[in-house]
Amino acid sequence: MLELPFRPFCLLLAGLGVLCVALVSAWCQTWRGGFALDGSARTFNWHPVLMVTGMLVLYGAAALVYRLPPAWRGPKLPWKVLHGALALAAFTLAVLGLAAVFHFHNVHGTPNMYSLHSWLGLVTILLFSCQWLAGFSSFLLPWAPAWLRALYKPVHVFFGSIILMLSVASCLSGINEKLFFSLKNGTTEYKNLPPEAVFANSLGLLLLLFGVLVLGALARPSWKRPDADSPASCQ
Repeated sequence: MLELPFRPFCLLLAGLGVLCVALVSAWCQTWRGGFALDGSARTFNWHPVLMVTGMLVLYGAAALVYRLPPAWRGPKLPWKVLHGALALAAFTLAVLGLAAVFHFHNVHGTPNMYSLHSWLGLVTILLFSCQWLAGFSSFLLPWAPAWLRALYKPVHVFFGSIILMLSVASCLSGINEKLFFSLKNGTTEYKNLPPEAVFANSLGLLLLLFGVLVLGALARPSWKRPDADSPASCQ
């Protein structure tokens, strides 16, 4: 990665996350008719907004909590609570997003779980719920011994990255599926695509960029919180 200090990178990533939420909201408002809770297509529009906000932006923020320089000093418990709270908020929004799409399908008699996008999304949510419960039990409850935390920590970190990758894949497949169902214009030259298709494709690229930047920040060794027993931490 480029030699960019963490704070400017964090501001850049935060701006990109806000932009992603704003663009998916604008897509649903401008081309898909807005939002409602009446079981119509406007109820469905809550699904992409809540999923992008929760499972991508908030989840990415939760993943980067321990990369914040203030988290390297002092007690770790407040940062654990913040990490868990952000992840729980992301999960709550994701559940509401699932409720919106299932409500829309049930009102209109549309089958559930019929596409690759729906399978990816459900697997992501199930993995995330298991991840949150296991992390809460291991790192926030006082009964977990130190050896268990040390054993589970790399597993927790690994599946955190996997869940973020699945979230990006779910968002991209969902955008593609929605465009196919809504536009039905077949294959055409890119210059002849309707504005909605160009807008949604651009949104997908920004979502992918957000996920790649979060994974890059997680993989950068110099931005990781030093372990309590490491020489750098002792010094």
